[in-house]
Amino acid sequence: MVEKLMLNSLDITSDKINQLKKIMPEVFTDGKIDFQKFQQILGKQIETDQERYGLSWAGKNEAIKNIQTQSTGTLRPILDESINFDKTSNILVEGDNLEVLKLLQRSYYGKVKMIYIDPPYNTGNEFIYPDNYREGLVDYLKYTGQIDEMGIKQSTNSETSGRYHSKWLSMMYPRLFLARNLLKEDGLIFVSIDDHEYDNLKKILDEIFGEESYLGTLIWKRRQNVDSRSKNGISQDHEYIVCYGRSISSKLRGKDKDLDKYSNPDNDPRGLWMSDNMVGLATKEQRPNLHYDLTDPITNITYSCPPTGWRYEPKRMKILIENGEVIFPKNPDGRPRRKKFLKDLESNYTGFSTILDTVFNTQGTREVRQIFNEQEVFDFPKPVGFIQELLRQGLGEEDRQIVLDFFAGSGSTAHALMNLNASENKEHQYILVQLPEQTPEKSAARSFGFSKMSDITKERVRRVIYKFQQEEQEGLQFDNEHKVGLGFKVFKLDSSNFKVWDGSKVAAQPDQIEEQLDLFVENVKDGRSELDILYEIVLKSGFNLTTKIEEVELAGERVYSVAEKSLFVCLLDRMNKNLIQAMVEEEPEQVVCLDMAFHEQDELKTNTVLEMKSRTIKFRTV
Repeated sequence: MVEKLMLNSLDITSDKINQLKKIMPEVFTDGKIDFQKFQQILGKQIETDQERYGLSWAGKNEAIKNIQTQSTGTLRPILDESINFDKTSNILVEGDNLEVLKLLQRSYYGKVKMIYIDPPYNTGNEFIYPDNYREGLVDYLKYTGQIDEMGIKQSTNSETSGRYHSKWLSMMYPRLFLARNLLKEDGLIFVSIDDHEYDNLKKILDEIFGEESYLGTLIWKRRQNVDSRSKNGISQDHEYIVCYGRSISSKLRGKDKDLDKYSNPDNDPRGLWMSDNMVGLATKEQRPNLHYDLTDPITNITYSCPPTGWRYEPKRMKILIENGEVIFPKNPDGRPRRKKFLKDLESNYTGFSTILDTVFNTQGTREVRQIFNEQEVFDFPKPVGFIQELLRQGLGEEDRQIVLDFFAGSGSTAHALMNLNASENKEHQYILVQLPEQTPEKSAARSFGFSKMSDITKERVRRVIYKFQQEEQEGLQFDNEHKVGLGFKVFKLDSSNFKVWDGSKVAAQPDQIEEQLDLFVENVKDGRSELDILYEIVLKSGFNLTTKIEEVELAGERVYSVAEKSLFVCLLDRMNKNLIQAMVEEEPEQVVCLDMAFHEQDELKTNTVLEMKSRTIKFRTV
């Protein structure tokens, strides 16, 4: 029996169950979890009280079911909207981020180093919902006008609509849950928010990531001048950036230490050093062992103990003096200090302040105006410098990592990452996701031809790339454009390229089963290109969207080699024995072919399955 390629996104529930089976196989009976055994093993760790601490809201169960519902969609490559499609490692997806996050699960599970999102703040006028809010691929296609059906439209989430906070929580919960799956073990997520939903955001992040994974909340002073229009006398000058790690190994990079203080005026063979304070922080009652007078063994001058003692106990201080690491002043009233050597620094970074007050929101507006010829096509974009600092903190000192932003907006994250790559000579990659929501009819964006928000995202990134390329030609930027990441692949969310069997139609009209079967002899939808099909197979086989794909000729036919023969994809509409033999001899790890290519060739299909199995090649059809 030939194995079929799964066209659905990763089954999150099955994946969690499989993980549990690996660490606790004893709690399973006949493939099901035996909760009595589960309780026995975990003992007091099981919470049985009906009343317990936690966050609940109207619709939470539906939000969890939304996570468990698999997507049947695909991401179709759009070459004419991309830049350097065949070379770039950057991705820009137009589509509903919930569906896209589901589709990325197989290929990007545990591969993203950092996520930054600037989601809707739920202020009542910027929030997009389908009216029935079932949240699925079909509804997405309807409310974006890709399926012609009345009754589903976009709407805002006003406080008068009822379940104001619940709707926002139901939107955010599944997205954050799926986002966590994509993070590397030491990955981080930064979420911008304001006072409207800060408390609720913190609670659902605690639930999804675990309270122990909370790294801190940064406070961004976004407004340079106070708001004189405030009705209650308070000027809301700040926003928050909530930061969580994937595990205990997650951490921020930290602020650069000031190394300009280090010099070597006495030509010490140990290298550069600075004069460091040795005064302690504890009173004599708190730490009596740190309170003692200090004598210079050369001059015999004694220096009195400071009120808060020294940092080091007498034994440690003696070693420092013997090593020539204590600087004694000539004046007895002076204070001895320590020689702190640059070579002894464990890190070039110190703590990163939770207060961000160097870049203001007006800078983001100014940047977008400059990019779009002084036109305001996007409201309140985040400043590039602000996001660039978050990227610098989240990505650390590594050279090539993936950054995900699934509320991409105007594309500030891509702009900031290109700047970071250029300034630090890195090769980080971005994945942006933006819903193609319509721009307001009388807006500046609409008047300049941007009918969808995603159009603004793509155009901004294009213009930033063109600017980098122009500067590079003028010798103002780095030589290697691929270091900066000048390009992106555009994909659009759509239904699968393959027809999905609908048993309900057959059940309703059993006399038409033969007609239905005839329709599925060729299961590729009309209007879908070979490239569409190829990328769906690549994505749903677990390879990422920037994996190297090469065309190879075998037995006179074209076959796609993915990731250096990790996968062969053959899209021939009629298979032949010579081609199968040629693929087998190349010994790829996997082979995927169209099922219709074996139509009326059952013997050839059976022989192919046996031949592939004998060579330990995983063979599937779609």
